[in-house]
Amino acid sequence: MPSPVIVWFRRDLRLADNPALAAAVAADRPIIPLYVLDEVSPGIRPLGGAQRWWLHHSLSALGRDLAARGLGLVLRRGPAETVVADLARQVGADSVLWNRCYDPGSIRRDAVLKRVLVADGRQPASFNAGLLVEPWHLQTGAGGFYRVFTPFWRALRARFAPPAPLPAPAGLPAMSPAPAGDALDSWALLPTRPDWAGGLRDGWTPGEAGARARLARFLADGLAHYEAGRDRPDRAHGSRLSPHLQWGELGPRQVWHAIAYRAASEPALDGSADSFLRELGWREFSQHLLFHVPSLATAPLRPEFDDFPWRPDPVQRAAWAAGRTGYPIVDAGMRELWYSGWMHNRVRMIAGSFLVKDLLQPWQTGEAWFWDTLVDADHATNPASWQWVAGCGADAAPYFRVFNPVLQGEKFDPRGAYVRRWLPELAGLPDDCIHKPWLAPAAVLARAGVRLDETYPRPIVDHKAARARALAAFAHIKQKAA
Repeated sequence: MPSPVIVWFRRDLRLADNPALAAAVAADRPIIPLYVLDEVSPGIRPLGGAQRWWLHHSLSALGRDLAARGLGLVLRRGPAETVVADLARQVGADSVLWNRCYDPGSIRRDAVLKRVLVADGRQPASFNAGLLVEPWHLQTGAGGFYRVFTPFWRALRARFAPPAPLPAPAGLPAMSPAPAGDALDSWALLPTRPDWAGGLRDGWTPGEAGARARLARFLADGLAHYEAGRDRPDRAHGSRLSPHLQWGELGPRQVWHAIAYRAASEPALDGSADSFLRELGWREFSQHLLFHVPSLATAPLRPEFDDFPWRPDPVQRAAWAAGRTGYPIVDAGMRELWYSGWMHNRVRMIAGSFLVKDLLQPWQTGEAWFWDTLVDADHATNPASWQWVAGCGADAAPYFRVFNPVLQGEKFDPRGAYVRRWLPELAGLPDDCIHKPWLAPAAVLARAGVRLDETYPRPIVDHKAARARALAAFAHIKQKAA
């Protein structure tokens, strides 16, 4: 039997548009598909709880898809540079192929593994499956990387045309006998005591087939309304593709070409298509930032923020995380996050602004909470977006922009439908009170069954005073940096 090829799956849990898998097929040798659960290598960030749930189901789906083509997915656990190299020695593989990741831990680990494989006389090769363009290929005129999104996006669109996605292979040559691996259930990725994943099971279908179905629904029903409705959490006009992209069940080239094809067939969709592709561009921009700034998840891009006068308060942070701040649009978002593993993008900005500006909690604490609870928590987009909200990152929101949670709720959830869904204790309030229940007349509260500080809390801070405090803190560091 010819020497087999190992295809190491990572955040590319799909068969279509998978360059590493396509290269293995082209080699015309037996293929060993491998996934390594590595949470111990230096710099590798352990998965959050929601991500572990998603990974279990995505691996299960990938295993079924491979089995339908005659291959068994080999699961092993441990430091990947050791696990992959040991498997290559065990099966006598000449080649090990994978698709690149761009977080600093993965880059370091991949470099170590390549040296080990080359020293063993094997041929490692890596490919781009997760980005529209590699971070080192898109540079400013001065030769550096882009720190502002708009010129980055213009340059990407002007200079690069994403290649057409690759089809899934019809058949895959297998090695017989296949090497042994772990049982997926032995990894204990799913929560049990307590089982908090009921909302995740209700709302998501991990895996490549689920990703394709989600994209098809968005193209058919959501894209036409995206530009006008993307900021409305009370309407289902978002794509909800982010976790599928995070785990690589869909690749950005697939999404790009699907959107472009749909818009080309119906020119009225151009505005919505451009708006959506711009969001895909923000994901791309975040990945490029992380590649060039490995400390993105821990340190502010603007160094003057090292001296920002944060006021860490575990009680206030806990109230925010539990959806008990007294501001309905914030609390609805945090409840949605806990139940479903996801939060509407506009509400993410409102909730993030409230944590870092109204409460003056360090943005890293919010980033860590989202990392643990979001099914789409990404090494790059999560910290880049938190730094944007905090005002310390690339393309940061101006320091004087402090979202008013009442006005934001009234603007983007005008009838209170989103709040009523996630805060049923407020469902009986009229529209003009739903976003500020503490100002509702006593008779209105009584009719709605709302008892402040019993069924629903009063605000934990006064927004007007909190805004003034935040502006003073920002002005202080601005003066120091001058």
